[in-house]
Amino acid sequence: MSLRVYNTLTGKKEELVPREEGKIGMYVCGPTVYNYIHIGNARCYVSFDVIRRYLRYKGYKVIYIQNITDIDDKIINRAREENTTAEEISRKCTRAYLEDMESLGVEPIDVQPKATGHIPEMLGMIEKLIQKGYAYVVDGDVFFEVTKFEDYGKLSHRTLEEMRAGERVEIDPRKRHPMDFALWKKAKPCEPSWPSPWGDGRPGWHIECSAMSLKYLGMGFDIHAGGQDLIFPHHENEIAQSEAYAGAKPFVRYWLHNGFLSIEKEKMAKSLGNVILVREILERKYNPNALRLLFLEHHYRSPIDFTLDRLSESTEAFERLENLLGDIDDALEVCSVSSTSQIETGEDVSRIVSETRAKFKEAMDDDFNTAAALAVLFELAKEAHILLQNFKANPTAEARDLLIEIGKIFFELGKVLGLEFGLSIIQESKIKLPRTQELLKLLPEKMVSDLFDLYFELSQGPDTKETRARLKEDFTKILNTILDVRKRARERKDWKTADNIRERLNGMGIEVRDVDTPRGYKWKFSFQRVIDIYERSR
Repeated sequence: MSLRVYNTLTGKKEELVPREEGKIGMYVCGPTVYNYIHIGNARCYVSFDVIRRYLRYKGYKVIYIQNITDIDDKIINRAREENTTAEEISRKCTRAYLEDMESLGVEPIDVQPKATGHIPEMLGMIEKLIQKGYAYVVDGDVFFEVTKFEDYGKLSHRTLEEMRAGERVEIDPRKRHPMDFALWKKAKPCEPSWPSPWGDGRPGWHIECSAMSLKYLGMGFDIHAGGQDLIFPHHENEIAQSEAYAGAKPFVRYWLHNGFLSIEKEKMAKSLGNVILVREILERKYNPNALRLLFLEHHYRSPIDFTLDRLSESTEAFERLENLLGDIDDALEVCSVSSTSQIETGEDVSRIVSETRAKFKEAMDDDFNTAAALAVLFELAKEAHILLQNFKANPTAEARDLLIEIGKIFFELGKVLGLEFGLSIIQESKIKLPRTQELLKLLPEKMVSDLFDLYFELSQGPDTKETRARLKEDFTKILNTILDVRKRARERKDWKTADNIRERLNGMGIEVRDVDTPRGYKWKFSFQRVIDIYERSR
């Protein structure tokens, strides 16, 4: 089955045929950085992060562009409220946005251009639009004349008359048509501005995305994406000004838009007091994987009605999958395999394992249906539970190999969805944690010092895969030595020392669990714990 996507422009599913074979250019409208992002924003960015991941999983070379709108009326107004500069507001909120995306497992963007860094490109587009008769100047403002672009409305599938039907704002009498939109705004006193042929001012919102997407991806690139609220006027206006500027079409081959997110059946709005920030969710100690899972349980184009009860259900669902993998890991470590006995369900599970990847791809090839893809994983989990219980009672080499394969599939497909199962390695995080010296009282200073040094080096993200592998190996070796000290303390019933070691490691985000295995313990890196420590240390 070929990969099919729903194209908002045509209103139907179409086979994805890239402009250039094997490569996909993808532009997603990023945040206007005047505040922390809310969970509706996050739903958009997680959705297209998964789409980008799956395209790469399919073998495409994806160039993923997401802009930062760092000059806007909202940013200017927030700066006034806080008695600071628009630049400082955008800098602070951009940093917070990147931290929130990292917390939710959104992979780094390939190119993340800022609007203020591309003023020359915007001025060039506006000048050409004026020369071609698509734009006009009024008192230092520049407007795009929508009636000059005959295809205006083709994305939102509305006529100019239908667009005007819902108007609630006062019409600027200087415009030739009420739907004409600003390409350049004349500077107001004490506002950020740049010089232009029409006087000092700043760009309109719509021209920013056209200029940046064309610069990095060129005319006719593959995918332009964002929330449904951007279809009109933002994306409609992008098409008009870009195709008028280039004298060619299409500006974009496929338009993808994610569905709305409501809060307990009400629209999320500041006026209703129901805006939920990503940071608020994390401060309430919810696992970031759970929020991502809640998003993925719905098709990206479908609406989501968010409630804390649903988030708790997603938390439990994620924990079931993670605990299953932990139980498989434990069983493989403790059970001795018999070479002669057989297991009744082996054939069925083997068939399901062989079909899992195919079913997962079939779901994702159908317009990135993450809900159906997750159902494939949960179905595999049911079979894995049966196999696991049989393996514990009657361990065979066949069942062992199947359990190993199941674990590999979960990690492989979980990575496509951005779900991190059983974190037992250091997260690639820029968060710097406070050094905990209490361990020095319990263990040799050199050992603890080495552990911390490796920990911080890992958390800063080494440059190469080989360096990271070596650091992880050294880190694990020292950590296991420390845990062996704790194990010996438990054997001699020195519970105080054992508990202190576990508490100190927990302070580094390392969760220790006592299990009935030859080693006697297991550990994993707790990302939620890192968030807690980080919040307390700010």
